[in-house]
Amino acid sequence: MDMETLKNFLLIAQESNITQAARSIHITQPTLSRQLKALEEEMGKPLFYRENRHLSLTPEGILFRKRAEELLELYRKTRSEIQASAEITGDIYLGTGETDVIRLISQVAVSFSQKHPGIRYRIFSSDAAGVRELLNKGLLDLGLVYGPSDPEKFTGVLLEPEDRWGILLPRTHPMAARRFLTPEQVRDLPLILSQQALQSGTLQAWLGKPLTELHIVGTYTLLTNAAKMVAGGLGCAMGLDGLINTTGSPLCFRPCNPPLTDRLSLIWKKDHLFSPAVHAFQELLLQNFANETGA
Repeated sequence: MDMETLKNFLLIAQESNITQAARSIHITQPTLSRQLKALEEEMGKPLFYRENRHLSLTPEGILFRKRAEELLELYRKTRSEIQASAEITGDIYLGTGETDVIRLISQVAVSFSQKHPGIRYRIFSSDAAGVRELLNKGLLDLGLVYGPSDPEKFTGVLLEPEDRWGILLPRTHPMAARRFLTPEQVRDLPLILSQQALQSGTLQAWLGKPLTELHIVGTYTLLTNAAKMVAGGLGCAMGLDGLINTTGSPLCFRPCNPPLTDRLSLIWKKDHLFSPAVHAFQELLLQNFANETGA
């Protein structure tokens, strides 16, 4: 099994048809069929269900597709690092959740790219657990996450900018007339809450009620989806400021009072070998945003 085999497998999975996949990469259908057969023999199980000329992934095929995508991404990342050599050029792989701080980091990235025009930023969006998983697999260089990370696996630095929590609600809602919202005003509303913040206990601590006494109508990992649920009338979403542009929209954002804030940590896998580009960018981020160690 080599990189070409992995690429061809992913193409077959995408096309669901060997003939179409073979045509797109300009090889014969029998050649591609033999390659797939050899791969399945190597794996010891079929990777596709075969129904006439249509192919669909078996459970083993679904797992193999995930691993093939990770291996190819790791290969591309490694090749980029080797080709960059000692020069500050190449790809920087950054994983992050939803945060307005990325706007500030982008401003730093602009100046860094002006100085080093060979830099490319590859941004992967996920929640904290997803970012840590990709870091642990070597598929990311740096991660931006909320909450503590395993000190046995990761080094982390708490960043200075603060994100402010608030409530996203329709402009027609009675609470929209207020500048701020208190726990007493929020806790009995139909709430759409961040799954990650619920796991950390951040929101229930501010609301002052256990989960069993809150009216939770939904949870989310992306506030953009929660905003659509708010617009659809499902409830009110607690989220971070700056993520949803409410200008000219039927929604508004009201900050929490007393203030509820959160801060990101810049984390990376312990003993991870950085390329010169990643090391230089990491140092620049720490110079601009670092507050204290121990994330």
